[in-house]
Amino acid sequence: MIENDIFKALADPTRRAIFDKLASGAMNASSLREGMEISQPAMSQHLSVLRNARLVKEERQGRFVNYQVDPAGLNVVAHWLSKYRAFWPERIDALKTLLKDMDQ
Repeated sequence: MIENDIFKALADPTRRAIFDKLASGAMNASSLREGMEISQPAMSQHLSVLRNARLVKEERQGRFVNYQVDPAGLNVVAHWLSKYRAFWPERIDALKTLLKDMDQ
């Protein structure tokens, strides 16, 4: 199930940081490593996990590879979350009632 791959990939804080950086635009692995204490082989492994989870895609330009967020992977997450959106208004209404009761 692809949802499991996505959530496993994003469970790692380093991969979340990489994914967050890519949300601002395409970058190569060297740019992604800036500000992070991570080796090139480790970065390659993290990018591989994100690619396999379909969260990141790569584009080769000669010898260089740029990585970017793959919107299709986010669609899977959005679809999964949509199943639970029906619970949110009910929970918020219950919280409002509880807070109102606490004020009285």
